[in-house]
Amino acid sequence: MILYEHPFNESIRTMLRLEHLFERLQVLIERDTAMDHHHAIAALFEIMDVAARADLKSDLLKELERHKTQLSQYRGNPAIAEATLEGVIGSLERAYQALNALPGKAGQQLTSNEWLMSIRSRISIPGGTCEFDLPAYYAWQHEDGEYRRADLRRWAATLTPLAEALEALLQLLRDSGHPHMVVASGGLYQQSLQPGRVFQLLRVRLPVAARLVPEISGHRLLVSIRLMRADAEGRLRPANEDASFELTLCS
Repeated sequence: MILYEHPFNESIRTMLRLEHLFERLQVLIERDTAMDHHHAIAALFEIMDVAARADLKSDLLKELERHKTQLSQYRGNPAIAEATLEGVIGSLERAYQALNALPGKAGQQLTSNEWLMSIRSRISIPGGTCEFDLPAYYAWQHEDGEYRRADLRRWAATLTPLAEALEALLQLLRDSGHPHMVVASGGLYQQSLQPGRVFQLLRVRLPVAARLVPEISGHRLLVSIRLMRADAEGRLRPANEDASFELTLCS
């Protein structure tokens, strides 16, 4: 199955982009080649660029606090597993404290590293990190893989509070949805949304063998999913047959 996620607002869009970049960063760090570690540094800079949004940190802190307050109201409820509830609240509290203790914006500590910033200034230029442009970086790429990995882990650790806050919030959001099977008649599925209830994320699971790609649009009242299929040249064309898939709406 292939999972597609579609955010309904800019805040969730930013969080999903950051999650995607953190996952890429972790995979690349654990590899050994200099080329992989070059792309790990590029991912690090992309995270810094996305996280540079002025209100991102304060928005995440507000969301963590909001969820803690909501969940705390369930304490003492006999229908709720107390140990599980306390574990989730504790996770949110730890994420809040770590992110709140982070000085300035996420990644700000790395901006004082002149060596990294010299790479950042040239990495977006095609071929801008050649040995004659950045000889010190070229030398670093010839170090042992474990040596480079230690540097990358140290730099990535400055962003760990942000990654943990994102993980906690997105996990709660995804857990709020209830997956169910639906059918797209003639390749099109539409669903009216309950007035007064605000959804933040839509998740679609499709079987790999079907080779279908969802084209998703939605707002507070209606969700529309058109199933597409790539032609021989890779262009997406409407798939007009009936098809079933798993749909989850998360609030």
